[in-house]
Amino acid sequence: MTATDTATFESLNPATGEVVAVHPVHDAAAVAEAVAGARAAADWWAGLGFGGRAKILLKWKGVVTRRAQQLAEVVHAETGKPHADAMLEIVLAIDHLSWAAKHAAKVLGPKKRSAGLLMANQTAIVEYQPLGVIGVIGPWNYPVFTPMGSIAYALAAGNAVVFKPSEYTPGVGRWLAESFAEVVPAHPVFQLVTGFGETGAALCRSGVDKIAFTGSPGTGRKIMAACAETLTPVLIEAGGKDALLVDSDADLEAAADAAVWGGMSNAGQTCTGIERVYVHEGVYDEFVAKVVDKAKAVRAGSDGQADIGPITMPGQLDIIRRHIADALGQGATALVGGADAVGERFVQPTVLVDVPEDAPAMKEETFGPTLAISKVRDMDEAITRSNDSKYGLGGSVFAKRRGMELARRLRSGMTSINSVISFAAVPSLPFGGVGDSGFGRIHGPDGLKEFTRAKAITKQKFKAPLNLTTFSRTEKTDATVAKLINLLHGKR
Repeated sequence: MTATDTATFESLNPATGEVVAVHPVHDAAAVAEAVAGARAAADWWAGLGFGGRAKILLKWKGVVTRRAQQLAEVVHAETGKPHADAMLEIVLAIDHLSWAAKHAAKVLGPKKRSAGLLMANQTAIVEYQPLGVIGVIGPWNYPVFTPMGSIAYALAAGNAVVFKPSEYTPGVGRWLAESFAEVVPAHPVFQLVTGFGETGAALCRSGVDKIAFTGSPGTGRKIMAACAETLTPVLIEAGGKDALLVDSDADLEAAADAAVWGGMSNAGQTCTGIERVYVHEGVYDEFVAKVVDKAKAVRAGSDGQADIGPITMPGQLDIIRRHIADALGQGATALVGGADAVGERFVQPTVLVDVPEDAPAMKEETFGPTLAISKVRDMDEAITRSNDSKYGLGGSVFAKRRGMELARRLRSGMTSINSVISFAAVPSLPFGGVGDSGFGRIHGPDGLKEFTRAKAITKQKFKAPLNLTTFSRTEKTDATVAKLINLLHGKR
């Protein structure tokens, strides 16, 4: 994409290089104007209450659902991913939008809490109030599903939103904003700004009440630094190096199929994609043979029969090429693909074995259709090697007897047992990671609360028999309280 002298830039089809559309580059003044508009609409939106917002969000859901094929065409044009894959992420986004709209009241509405014995005369209430305006900075690899995990939940919680999509997928952002405006034409509740890093930085400094960012750890650190200037809180989802563990009692056919799909769908451009596989030595050879057979059947291309599309961000090709070349140079073997798999726009599936644990292909996020498979003596070794990573986003375990135990031991925010990435499709579950994979959560009750402030309220029910909040408190009162506390908490 290229900025022009007229403050516009082009979105390109990564499979062909053709221009898809032209979009404005919003500068700091334009971003401030968008935030001001959202700020003006935020009170109206919050004032609708949970029920009023739910009606509008479910109406928007209907628009997106009826026009999903149209949206999928925009996703296909800007990312190059197959139309069916574009539809899959849209379907998941619709499900999340529906869940957020229908569950916000239950999760965020006023709830009574125990006031305890000393404050027994008080009614204690907690409720979750909207922050105001949320800035969402989205990625290009899943340009509908991922940002909607913030947009839908922030809106359901009562916030206005200013969305800055990736410069690689601005048309998707425009489609989402325009479809919402059809449902709410009179109030700028959902604003769009487009451009490059400078636009995102301006959004961070614009006075929004929180930033939700998805992208690389490096950019995430820049986001945090910019937000630190105004003490703006941030939510960061910054990629992963997810591992799949295969125990000796696993269903190898299912595990191999999941490994190939988890590692190579969307051309490997998935933050929760499988990049490392650790296999029990007792089933290693059989598992590898199954993976090789399945990976050979997957093909990257731009035609209707291709299984995966291009690498959307051109610079990623160099990283993928470097990871493969380094692994092969250190003694690894490519059973599928290899050095010749990386072309000018497409990367063919590559399966590597015997990759050293300290190689970039094992330590850095590759973000391409590659799998590095390693043999381990047991699952304890698999856990140790899996957790030896700066990332900690998702993961997967294939096992019958020890599945739950191993899933809990993986240092990750999410783990699937006998499947891959299924946690992302469950609207009620939190999505997020640890370490360089970021912090904070989207989706589910945690995702709704992420875009609110907890508000504590007490209301006196009757006059306190022991008034502790007065200068007229007597020594007798203090002595009574001391005895009471000793009875309640002083037992051995």
